[in-house]
Amino acid sequence: MAAARPVRFTIRPGRLIIPLVRFTVPACALLLPACGPGGSALHMRGATMGTYYAVTVANPPAAVDESRLRAELEQILARINAQMSTYDADSEISRFNRHRATDWRPVSPQLAQVTAAALALAEQSGGVFDVTVGPLVQLWGFGSGADSTAQNQPPPPAAAIEAARARVGHRKLRARTAPPALRKLHPELSLDLSAIAKGHAVDALAGHLAGRGLGDFLVDIGGEIRTRGANPAGRPWRVAVERPRRGARAVHTVLTPGDNAVATSGDYRNFRERDGRRWSHIIDPRNGRPVEHATASVTVVAADAMTADGLATALLVLGAAAGLRFAREHGVAAYFIRRNSFGSGFSASASPAFALYLSPDNPDAGLASTPFGP
Repeated sequence: MAAARPVRFTIRPGRLIIPLVRFTVPACALLLPACGPGGSALHMRGATMGTYYAVTVANPPAAVDESRLRAELEQILARINAQMSTYDADSEISRFNRHRATDWRPVSPQLAQVTAAALALAEQSGGVFDVTVGPLVQLWGFGSGADSTAQNQPPPPAAAIEAARARVGHRKLRARTAPPALRKLHPELSLDLSAIAKGHAVDALAGHLAGRGLGDFLVDIGGEIRTRGANPAGRPWRVAVERPRRGARAVHTVLTPGDNAVATSGDYRNFRERDGRRWSHIIDPRNGRPVEHATASVTVVAADAMTADGLATALLVLGAAAGLRFAREHGVAAYFIRRNSFGSGFSASASPAFALYLSPDNPDAGLASTPFGP
């Protein structure tokens, strides 16, 4: 299996720019069981980042102490939560968001590095990715600081949307790694790394496992997955992309990602409805409103989970037609699932790079083009 290369974007003048962010949604990727005779496996599972974590180590050496390894992994997750959770009022990111001054504020190296990566992705993608859009997400009744009563309220007035937009924009945020610090250029700017924090955590756990000399494992945090080596049966890991249907879980397609990461962003579990209209939690800061296209989910395969996580978010907001053009142009391995008209099921499309990861026994194995846009 060819390894995915880290994505590097070349921005062309005049390209469509769509800032965005995604907040935590339930898992959209599923681990398929190994088939055939298998070896041993070490399974660890728990709660983190508002969802679950699950780690499987295939055929671990006898010297591996499961209790010690679990404690090490949970210590890493606890540290990341203490740095990047917007649900924890005492976390580093929450304290930064409350900080109203516009001078440099010292932070941990990890928070600075992840924020710098988010800003780099924002610039490299022409502003498609934006981790400061939280005020708009909350205004529409989503996010960690949203008023729960907003779920039953009509859409916010135009004046409120414009006021929130004034506090949004990745270019109003600065990050440096030496010494590690963040700076906001607008005193009411807020930062939310939920669109890449789970991916970062997956990479941190995978790095720890590899550092312990373990070569066959799968790390899964809320559906963001990274695989390495082989499963307990000695075969490639297989990951299922979930059919984007609320109230039931079903497999839509199957991947063999190799030594790579898989992330899926979807809009079908976190939304609100009123008077027959449906609003996704995916907000487009160009107009301050939820996206209205028919794309239900996007899955990306990349060399690391943080990149896959961020790109899946970006492509979901772009939608299938524009997102597929973007993926083709930049060599992104991406898979789009779109709702058909009049409730007639779903259709799917994949970028050419994604075809490498479709399981050979999968009915989608030959899929490499789109029925809805060049």
